[in-house]
Amino acid sequence: MEKYFIYTYGCQMNVHESEKLAGMLETKGLKKAEKVDEADVIVFNTCCIRESAEQKIMGNIGAIKPLKKKNKDIIVAVCGCMSQQKDKPMLLRKKFPFINIIFGANNIEFFSDYLDEYNKEKKYLNKVIEGNYQEKEDGISFVRDNKLYAYVNIMYGCNNFCTYCIVPFVRGREVSRHPDTIYREVKDLISRGYKVITLLGQNVNSYGLDNNTGGVLFPKLLETIANFEGDFEVRFMTSHPKDISDDLIEVMARNDKISKTLHLPAQSGSNTILKSMNRNYTVESYLEKIEKIKAKMPNITLSTDIIVGFPGEGEEEYQLTKKLLSTVRYHNAFIFMYSPRRGTVAEKMENQVSIEEKHRRVNDLLKLEHEISDELFHNMVGSNQRVLVEGEVNEFLIAKAQCGKVVKIEKNESIHIGEFVYVKIVDYKSGDLIGKI
Repeated sequence: MEKYFIYTYGCQMNVHESEKLAGMLETKGLKKAEKVDEADVIVFNTCCIRESAEQKIMGNIGAIKPLKKKNKDIIVAVCGCMSQQKDKPMLLRKKFPFINIIFGANNIEFFSDYLDEYNKEKKYLNKVIEGNYQEKEDGISFVRDNKLYAYVNIMYGCNNFCTYCIVPFVRGREVSRHPDTIYREVKDLISRGYKVITLLGQNVNSYGLDNNTGGVLFPKLLETIANFEGDFEVRFMTSHPKDISDDLIEVMARNDKISKTLHLPAQSGSNTILKSMNRNYTVESYLEKIEKIKAKMPNITLSTDIIVGFPGEGEEEYQLTKKLLSTVRYHNAFIFMYSPRRGTVAEKMENQVSIEEKHRRVNDLLKLEHEISDELFHNMVGSNQRVLVEGEVNEFLIAKAQCGKVVKIEKNESIHIGEFVYVKIVDYKSGDLIGKI
């Protein structure tokens, strides 16, 4: 085994877990292949949140067949959320008999052991286990492609059981990592020059509620990290609206190292649909929290997730979602068509919305979202922003603002890649902000 290639699908959690997979492989002496046909080990780190993701994954696994036929010694492994689903390993193996190892989302840190076992026995391995995430006591190394941005898991799993979502069934219950372990990892990243550290969890606001952290809840964890020495910024995702607390809002507002960005998935603007989704908040309580957030942090950058075409969503419910977007005015909204997932409550609900109507609503909502975000970014002209310089293109330095937008700055010999600088936004062109030192 000399080279590896990893396909990654899905969320930031999966991206970070692929960094773990790469770390295990490089610890064994393998190097990253530039192309899949150069690899001796091919790993598919999968997602199952939407049907389109599964279809794409299936197609890409199938495309490996000629490589495997040409070289039977290539090791093909499939892991992650899709393989964690009930009966999915059997289906994958039946459809793609050339797969050598299948393991789940919750024992991903043991891939190195599975690889050793396969190399010894040369027999197909199904290592999918039920239950919660299993973390190796001795830890593992990571291979992070980005030298400025780093992810840190603070918890695994989800207890919410939204009726449309497969995650609790494949990721297990919420398990918080011990704060001391998180603190050590973050301090190490700061010492190695990482500038933006994002804390990850399916619902970071419920960190510590499983009584695994010695009483440390998320606001305390976040504030402790924000007080570490060093030139860095800390972010987090994802927040569930029902759990975001006044304490968290206060901590965000008073700490300069905590990014003034917040991703707060609303999913719908209809209380009827929210109840059907089992979201456990109302539109009114959501807007009340938005008001508190904006009062404490007037320049906050807000983003959200919206699902259109959920079962039972008529025109009236859809119009309420449009109203929510117009009221909150998000900088970014990630808008998805509802996709039935096998094993969820919503799959069996009546009044499923037609695919044609879903497309109409998505396109309509995207148009509104683009109009709002465009106006908000135009309104940033004249403001001062702290940005991170990421690279250079032609006569410009390329930086990133906290809101996620690219900021172009005229080259300046005194400014280097990896530095935070303050700029005045002087224009907004073609989706990019133009900044001046």
